[in-house]
Amino acid sequence: MTHDAARQAHASAPATPARALLPLIVPALVVGVAASLLYLGVSALAEKLQGVLWNGLPDALGVGRYSVVWMLVVLTSTGVLVGLVVWKVPGHAGPDPATIGLSAPPVPPAVLPGLLVATALMLAGGPSLGPENPIIATNIALAFWLGRRFAPGLSGGLWAVLAEAATLGALFGTPVAAALVISEALAGQQLEGKLWDNLFGPLTAAATGATTTALVAHPAFDLHLPPLGPPGGGSVLAALVIASAAALLGMAAVYAFPYVHGAFSRLGHPMLALPLGGLVLGLLGALGGHLTLFKGLDEVGELAGNPEGWSAGQFATMTVVKLAALVVAASCGFRGGRIFPAVFIGSAFGLFAHALVPAVPAALGVAAGVLGMLLAITRQGWLSLFTAAVLVASPTILALLCIATLPAWLLVTGRPQMQLRQDGTAVR
Repeated sequence: MTHDAARQAHASAPATPARALLPLIVPALVVGVAASLLYLGVSALAEKLQGVLWNGLPDALGVGRYSVVWMLVVLTSTGVLVGLVVWKVPGHAGPDPATIGLSAPPVPPAVLPGLLVATALMLAGGPSLGPENPIIATNIALAFWLGRRFAPGLSGGLWAVLAEAATLGALFGTPVAAALVISEALAGQQLEGKLWDNLFGPLTAAATGATTTALVAHPAFDLHLPPLGPPGGGSVLAALVIASAAALLGMAAVYAFPYVHGAFSRLGHPMLALPLGGLVLGLLGALGGHLTLFKGLDEVGELAGNPEGWSAGQFATMTVVKLAALVVAASCGFRGGRIFPAVFIGSAFGLFAHALVPAVPAALGVAAGVLGMLLAITRQGWLSLFTAAVLVASPTILALLCIATLPAWLLVTGRPQMQLRQDGTAVR
């Protein structure tokens, strides 16, 4: 969320009288439902197309669904198709995704069809990115332009904040993630009134988006790993080491990001950069296996369903391959976000730690690994802590994660982020 949008949000929602907050309820409800339905619609379309690409077509052709040849064909073809969209469709599917984080200024409406098509193709084709950034950008643009037209009394900044909060609620199936992200964006600003007055509209939108997603799709983030017992000194040490190591690994990718992006940018055309990126992703998929493809949430569930089913070396390979795939996919021009693949990377790293040292519980390894990886990739402290905790859903994990956050945060704060400026330099 941008500071300007946040300021406009509180300017439109003065703090003290309840009657000043009441007019926000209906817009927040409308935005929450619409944002969730758009996310669910794009996801459903991508899942149908994914079934055709990875099940129907290879079966019809007599080719292995995840054979090396088929991975190379599908990933490269996905790069060609997304490249055509970026090249030829009006709006070019939006700005360079390497320069976009969770929040961005509203893009013109003409950009949205190409952005949504490129996102659906990416989700179906297997590049290691999630839907969050383009879906948030689309919902912000729609809420901004439609809201200003049909309810001009509310500021454009407020519509953007409502859309961002609603989409975060829809993506995570709970408004808590949105509340934490918005609270972090408001920290240090001069607020008019109390924090909860400023959160009233966004939290309403987030709760509506989360409820709509829950009613339609029934999402579940709990990996159902064996529960943790009472924490001891060994658990504290393991959480500290795993979270810090995951943060360092994530920072290696962050530092590589501008160089990889620069290499693809020098190709000078999306029909060169995206097909080449798809080919590289196909080769990485062949190396790491089919679990290292796609956004990663379903694949995390498969890993967690049998944490003893892979060796430490296999978990390490999946971790490194998925991290490299994230950097390549985010650098070559595929439209997508970095949170969901980072969850897979952190989970695989935590399971690597469990396989290497069986005394480390799988749930602790996953939660600490996700925490450290997300801190490095997103630089969103509350979101990282929340996501790591919700995957395990254990009462004892939160205290351990709060302790593990401290050294991991010291390793990432003040350093480059996995987001670039227009000139190609990293945001700090």
